[in-house]
Amino acid sequence: MKKITKTLVALTVALLSVTTSCKNYLDIVPDNIPTIDNAFTSRTEAEKYLFTCYSYLPNDADPVSNVAFLGADEIWIPPSRRGILENFNMSWDIARGSQNAGSPIVNIWNGRFQAIRQCNIFLENISDKNKVLDLPADLRTRWIAEVKFLKAFYNFQLLRAYGPIPIIDTNLDIFADTEDMKVKRMPFDTCVDYIAKLLDEATPDLPPLIGERATEMGRITRPIAMAIKAKLLVLAASPLFNGNPDYANFKDKDGTQLINTTFQVSKWQKAADAAKAAIDASELSGHKLYTFVPASNLSDTTDRQMSIRNAITERWNAEKVWGLSGSNANNLQRVAMGCLTTAFNVNNSNSQLSVPLKITDMFYSKNGVPINEDKTLDFSNKNQLRTAVREERFYVSNGYQTARINYDREPRFYADLGFDGGVWYMIANNPGISGTDESTFYMQAKYTQPGNSGAEGYYNETGYFIKKLVEWNLTNSASANTVRTYEWPEIRLADLYLLYAEALNEAKGPDEADIFVYLDKIRTRASLLGVKESWANFSNNPAKYTTKDGLRAIIKQERSIELAFEGSRFWDLRRWKDAVTAMNAPITGWSISQSTAAGYYQPRLIFAQTFVAPRDYLWPIATSNFTVNTNLVQNPGW
Repeated sequence: MKKITKTLVALTVALLSVTTSCKNYLDIVPDNIPTIDNAFTSRTEAEKYLFTCYSYLPNDADPVSNVAFLGADEIWIPPSRRGILENFNMSWDIARGSQNAGSPIVNIWNGRFQAIRQCNIFLENISDKNKVLDLPADLRTRWIAEVKFLKAFYNFQLLRAYGPIPIIDTNLDIFADTEDMKVKRMPFDTCVDYIAKLLDEATPDLPPLIGERATEMGRITRPIAMAIKAKLLVLAASPLFNGNPDYANFKDKDGTQLINTTFQVSKWQKAADAAKAAIDASELSGHKLYTFVPASNLSDTTDRQMSIRNAITERWNAEKVWGLSGSNANNLQRVAMGCLTTAFNVNNSNSQLSVPLKITDMFYSKNGVPINEDKTLDFSNKNQLRTAVREERFYVSNGYQTARINYDREPRFYADLGFDGGVWYMIANNPGISGTDESTFYMQAKYTQPGNSGAEGYYNETGYFIKKLVEWNLTNSASANTVRTYEWPEIRLADLYLLYAEALNEAKGPDEADIFVYLDKIRTRASLLGVKESWANFSNNPAKYTTKDGLRAIIKQERSIELAFEGSRFWDLRRWKDAVTAMNAPITGWSISQSTAAGYYQPRLIFAQTFVAPRDYLWPIATSNFTVNTNLVQNPGW
């Protein structure tokens, strides 16, 4: 370490910069500057270093790099794959129970600490007013705030995955003693306080919204910083880290307790306050739940579905508190899209992202309650065959025979999922009636039908496709898909509403009126009655929402539905300590090799998941790190 020179550090920084993005601020690639000092001699060079700090932001729209897509139980892929997912396992191996400490899957430990190091270098130099003399004071203040946020966010990512982490507030001198470099993991609550402090310092100096939309969309704003603080404090208040007895013996080598095992309800109140503050700041800056404005003569049914679908795919819509401009959903749409007619080509519409049956069961009935609670509708015979009638034509193609489970479901079921017989409206409404959603596309997913041609490596494993992630302008030809890309919604306003409702229920219980106000905002967008009305009128457990435990279950299910297939479930199951139940349940799907309805609609076992608690709740630190740093301790079970 003592032999590392400033020149080498600078060259490393230059090589690590971002090379591709749709936004100008991420398009700049730093020159091969000879020293760190030269990087801060002018505004132009310093700005390049700023964008290097941004370059470590996750590519969460990528089905390969985002562990939360394939690492849980809500999206499954075929074992035999071609195209984008060919020979790719990684996060899917986590879902299959193959995580290990020798060579950890999706190992972000070194990369995020490298990002933090770059942020520290930037802050150290840009805070020196004797450097970058041509940088206006207001820009200097904003840049410092942005990088403080980035530093906090990278720490948050580490904390969420590994639990307690070392805190590297300033970089160690490259000539420091070896022992000084052997940093220890800090107690979890200390880490939370540190990250929250960074966010608090950054927030006042960030813009409330982006003014230069042509060049700066995706840059950090005040609502983004406040939203990440809310997510941080909800994480800290959740059962995994708040009074978890599983970590009673989790200590460093000096005997310091790394996770406090005493439950503190005050953590939930802090989280609720932070979530409400983030909501208020977001709404003040113009963020609101997305509502589709139809450009053609569509039915109310399709309009509702487009309000749900386009909250994800409509570029820079007002619901996106934070859109990742460097993470664009191109490949994601191709692997999610199914073949709707014989004109679609499986090489372009890969059909590979599949939804297990237990996830489809999670969506409510049309009455806005769980299907096993609806006292007016019987879903006990899920695979019973039924033929759609004309009144159902905007959900299921008129006259098509499909399973009972695909009828009488809530609008988000039809907006999010493609299934055998299910309508799939696209703007290129061939062969439908031009300008309407009459006689539009629908999925035919039985064997030998267009959605299930039997093509090796390009097929849907369960019979349920993810419509939610596909932008409605996608068009298909024999040679290619044309997709209109969109920036990944890292944080939506709906997420903040649900975090606030959850934290408020845990802090004070169901007597708090705001819980229902914010839950019902989301339900109204989905054309459902409010929680109280739905449970009182349609549930066989009408008083469920009147207890903290009952309302907790409602909030969890609401969150799982609203944020389905966005990567939230992966982290939520862990912080709730629900993964041990959810991820030890089997992955099942329809019998996709069958060509008749009677044969196709038979559930089949695809994979028996295993999740070992408490081991699998936290990432393992690679064993090689303990050779270098003997002060580190491993996570429990690894």
